[in-house]
Amino acid sequence: MSVPRVVWLAAVAAFLARFPGLLWPLRPDEAGFLLVARAWHPEPDALYGHYFVDRPPLIIWLMQASDAVGGAYAHRLAGALACSLLVLAAAAAAGEMTRRAGVVDPAVVRRMTGWVAVATAALVGNAQIDPVAAKGELFGIPLVMGSCWLALRAVRRISVPDAFWAGLLAMLALGFKQSIVGGLVFGTVVLFGSALARQLSWRATLRCALAALAGAAVPVGLVVAWALVTGVRLQTLWYTSVSFRSDANRIIATQSAEGAAGRVWYVVYVFVGTGMLLVLACLLARLPGLLRHDAVPIVAILAMVGTDLLGVAVSGSYWLPYLFVLVPGLSLALAALLAHDHLRLSRPRVGRPAIAFVVGSCVISLIGWTAAWIHGRVPVEVRTGEAIAAVARPGDRVLVYGGRADIQWASRAGSPYPYLWSLPMRTLDHGLDDLHDVLTGANPPTWFVEASYINTWSELGTRPIESSLIRKYQFVRTACDRYRIYHLNSVDPVDVDVDCRTPWRSIWGN
Repeated sequence: MSVPRVVWLAAVAAFLARFPGLLWPLRPDEAGFLLVARAWHPEPDALYGHYFVDRPPLIIWLMQASDAVGGAYAHRLAGALACSLLVLAAAAAAGEMTRRAGVVDPAVVRRMTGWVAVATAALVGNAQIDPVAAKGELFGIPLVMGSCWLALRAVRRISVPDAFWAGLLAMLALGFKQSIVGGLVFGTVVLFGSALARQLSWRATLRCALAALAGAAVPVGLVVAWALVTGVRLQTLWYTSVSFRSDANRIIATQSAEGAAGRVWYVVYVFVGTGMLLVLACLLARLPGLLRHDAVPIVAILAMVGTDLLGVAVSGSYWLPYLFVLVPGLSLALAALLAHDHLRLSRPRVGRPAIAFVVGSCVISLIGWTAAWIHGRVPVEVRTGEAIAAVARPGDRVLVYGGRADIQWASRAGSPYPYLWSLPMRTLDHGLDDLHDVLTGANPPTWFVEASYINTWSELGTRPIESSLIRKYQFVRTACDRYRIYHLNSVDPVDVDVDCRTPWRSIWGN
């Protein structure tokens, strides 16, 4: 069946909805990933060399490749393309869902896939989440959606190749962020649920399961082979990619959570405002009828969405881009609701009203973001880094305390400290001994930027750091009433002129 025109239009709309990425500088994670990618030098005990980031190599490979091809912002084009692919995969998965539900009219199936494509584009394009940065969540969810589509098709066609590719895509998504496990959850429930429901023989289930495992093993095997070839110890790869999160979660649980507590309510607000909660509520309201009609895909959707919500809840950080991970599961939920509505198994119909809310929210959010940009917004972090770069001398190094890699990037200087994010710093340099050694060593950084107050995490060894600043550094100024800038004691007067008034207009000409 050919792809409906509305699906292509929705894919284009999802691409165009990423236009704010052309109008705003690099965000902290993007800047950090690029700094890691440009300085990447694998060592036995350091996956990325000097800098540390708790991500698998795939996301850094993508940043490195896009940077080499098109420069520092090219990955945002890749992110926009990922949104388009997500929409196409959602339409394909919706077609499988509706046919499985018993919708036999091809024209109706095409219409439903179009509705789901439009809703998916609206969910991923909603500016309340993050219309600017392209990170692991955005790159991973098209793979999850494609995996769900192939898992449904593998069960319908009893196709070993489809199962293989479903497993490969589901595991590949984890290479962009370790918490993107929705494809694995959905595929497992669909496959074994179909066997338990006697919709698939156990022999066919075993064949498909082995094929899916083989597909999932491919990206893992390639990364392990790369580590062995480059000399990175496997325990280093495992700790960086997987077990670091356990240590980090313990640190999060023991430290002040005021910032995270504030963010969690904003995440809830956006979860409601984007229409995600409405879609989930509609699914739960129709749950008895959906389960009676065909329980397997519904249980798979619930398991997938539940796992993704749990991942957001236990993250401890509660950043808005985490909500992107929910999009594939909610798109499948809309497909199930539309099929249920069409078959007149429930009244009133809820699928299209939910989609209307989702689309309306997306349009309003993009208008609001654009209006705020036209009014003028100043990226203080970038202006701070640029001000340092304007007066820095060749060979100067900058250390940003508290995890603002966008300041580091804009300063165009390297950091002698390996932790560009606050969480790795708090986890791996818990007492700030490494930071103290850097500041008191023979070659300390020329500039020190206090992006977070030194005593933000009071249990850290902050007093030695404060004494080092007092003894070795002179305070220069507070950039835009936010970031305190220090410079090594010098005979000559040092000052920086931070532009706190000029709005950022685009990635060109700034």
